[in-house]
Amino acid sequence: MADFAEEGAGNARVLRFSGNLSLAKLGALPKRLHDYTGTVSAIDLSGVERIDTVGAWVVHRFAAEHQARVDGLAGDKQHLFAQVENADQPVAMRAVRPPAILRVVGQVGDAATTAARTMLGLLAFMGSTVIAAGGVIRSIWHPPRRFRFNAVVQEFEAVGVTALAIIALMSFLIGVVIAQQGAVQLQQFGAEVYTINLVGRLTLRELGVLMTAIMVAGRSGSAFAAQIGTMKLTEEVDAMRVIGVSPMEALVLPRTLAAVLTMPLLGFYASLWSILGGGLLCWTSLGIPPATFIERIREVVPITDLYVGLIKAPVFGAIIAIAGCYQGMQVEADAEQVGRRTTAAVVQGIFMVIVVDAFFAVFFEKIGWL
Repeated sequence: MADFAEEGAGNARVLRFSGNLSLAKLGALPKRLHDYTGTVSAIDLSGVERIDTVGAWVVHRFAAEHQARVDGLAGDKQHLFAQVENADQPVAMRAVRPPAILRVVGQVGDAATTAARTMLGLLAFMGSTVIAAGGVIRSIWHPPRRFRFNAVVQEFEAVGVTALAIIALMSFLIGVVIAQQGAVQLQQFGAEVYTINLVGRLTLRELGVLMTAIMVAGRSGSAFAAQIGTMKLTEEVDAMRVIGVSPMEALVLPRTLAAVLTMPLLGFYASLWSILGGGLLCWTSLGIPPATFIERIREVVPITDLYVGLIKAPVFGAIIAIAGCYQGMQVEADAEQVGRRTTAAVVQGIFMVIVVDAFFAVFFEKIGWL
């Protein structure tokens, strides 16, 4: 058992501890020290056989209350006591919050840093995808061939075929809305016939492929991120690397190729449904017969509008696929990141599609494709 004895008198009193200063052997020592009212100048622990963290904390607290020095420890015992002393620091119950302006500036800086890091990561990932595509192309002439035709067909179905119904419905309704809103405004000037121009040019040139890209980003971009992210979480991607299979060739390339090939078809398909919706409203609301509507479309919509949509579509598909696969590859540690990265894939895909569409608009205006 632990015990102590007093030596000296007055301000030179010394307490000499002996025995075992461990949790199981302290006994009534903490209470005796708590009730001690004398003056102590030093505490001698040279007679202590064993000391643990609890015993060291009891002695340290007593020494701090009486402003006494502690002597007599060496080696591991001295190291333990020093650690207990260093741990005795005041802890803030609530973190001190910086001023609001500093928090806002810090958040803006963090967001800018994250955006720059993500952009660099996407560019590097795009380069890796191009390198993987080059390796697959070279393997055509130098077997074994690494092109996964079945995987591309499967992703082609997932990206395109299964999306036909929802894209048709969405595009049809968009065509109806464009025609209805345009007709309401143009009827004020007696120019409701120009509703056909509005529907034809806007859907073929812009909204058909843009709304399709947004829909594909929501459906397929999120699916790419979730699928690859789950595979990262279950270490399937690491297993592929171990057996000599490139994740870029097996997972990223088929999805990217399917999105690039599917987007022009889906964009043209969506444009046709938008024109059909606009034509139906013009027939029912404005009394323009379908034959007149089609003839007018042929007259006022230049072929360059179709070219513009078909040129933009594969670029949008590549952006969506690369953003989704990149975010999926960034998943680490836990399942919560799968949801976070899936959300990021959709947001980044839609954002970059809109930004690139703006650049395309300026570019085609400069080259005269108006």
